Amino acid sequence: MSQEDDHLSENISGQISYPVDPLSEIGQSGNLIEKVVRIHALLEARYPFLHRISAALYDPKTDLVKTFVHSSRDEPLPHYQAKLADAPSLKEIVERGRPRVVSDLKLFEESSHEHAKRIVRQGYRSSYTMPMYAQGVFFGFLFFNSYEKGVFTDVVVHEISPFGHLVALIVISHLQTVETLVATVKTARDMVQVRDFETGSHLNRMSRFARLIARGLADKYGFSDEYIESIFMFSPLHDIGKIGIPDSILLKAAKLTEAEFETMKTHASKGRELVDQMLGNFNLGRMQYVEVLRNIAELHHEAMDGSGYPYGHRGENIPIEARIVAVADVFDALTSSRPYKEAWDNNRAFALLQSLSGIKFDADCVDVLVASRAEVEEIQAYFEEDMLG
Repeated sequence: MSQEDDHLSENISGQISYPVDPLSEIGQSGNLIEKVVRIHALLEARYPFLHRISAALYDPKTDLVKTFVHSSRDEPLPHYQAKLADAPSLKEIVERGRPRVVSDLKLFEESSHEHAKRIVRQGYRSSYTMPMYAQGVFFGFLFFNSYEKGVFTDVVVHEISPFGHLVALIVISHLQTVETLVATVKTARDMVQVRDFETGSHLNRMSRFARLIARGLADKYGFSDEYIESIFMFSPLHDIGKIGIPDSILLKAAKLTEAEFETMKTHASKGRELVDQMLGNFNLGRMQYVEVLRNIAELHHEAMDGSGYPYGHRGENIPIEARIVAVADVFDALTSSRPYKEAWDNNRAFALLQSLSGIKFDADCVDVLVASRAEVEEIQAYFEEDMLG
């Protein structure tokens, strides 16, 4: 290279720079919470009055709005849920299909709604709320909050709205990844004609019992709302390993022989194998909370005293999500009718769980379920079994 080329190279290298793209870091992270926190930090640098971003999901089957993910250090609504019908101010946003600005949240100081009172009590003074849609279907809310009143002007709203849509897209992407996996596994079950009397109503009930238990244990175990939601979404896949069990055993109405029961027990390890295969096929191994899914599929038949299977784990060596699903699943199995048994009433089922609390089942999980009788009965009434399941 000539001296002239050297000089030209130095000039070019001195003129070229590689600035950091703040949005690229968001795309590189696989963690939903980290992405929301980074977007918040990016916006807060320009708008110091923006103190909180949070998302809540909507469950149309039960009309529940459930807290999901947030960026604040002191979250006023941890593990919170409420019916949309009981929140007229939020319901109006959905009906109008448009965002809403509240310039002074003291308007809700005397509100009878717990979520409004908590937000005001935390010190937030203004809010910007966006409804979130996926393919035209409402699926939740996105909230921007500030400790200052009157800050969400037309100009500010215009500038932060694109970031709101970005957060919504990130949440949608996360949920669709999970839903794709769940749908694929369910389809696989249907293709091999697994019946096992696991009706849709059973899965709807037991997944909500699992979520109810997880919410009740959230403070003790430090569960995030995102973790709780992952238990809710993954718990219906607990028995996916039964795909690999012959119909002669799976559908047998009489009591299984010892040899047949040993074969049936292999569905736990088969479940883990199938989940790992699905994760590999869809390149979802880095999906957040993937271990929750693996543990639910593989370990939900372990027992606190070590008498369970497939490994005979004891006590806290059994992941908490597996302990939660075990209680939720057994309770619904007891209180559901099957071709080979009548449904137990709740009192009888609760009594059995309590008699085995700390022996077969996690005591905390049992205590939460028994103490949540009103919510249990509401779930049972909403997802009542019918002739078609």
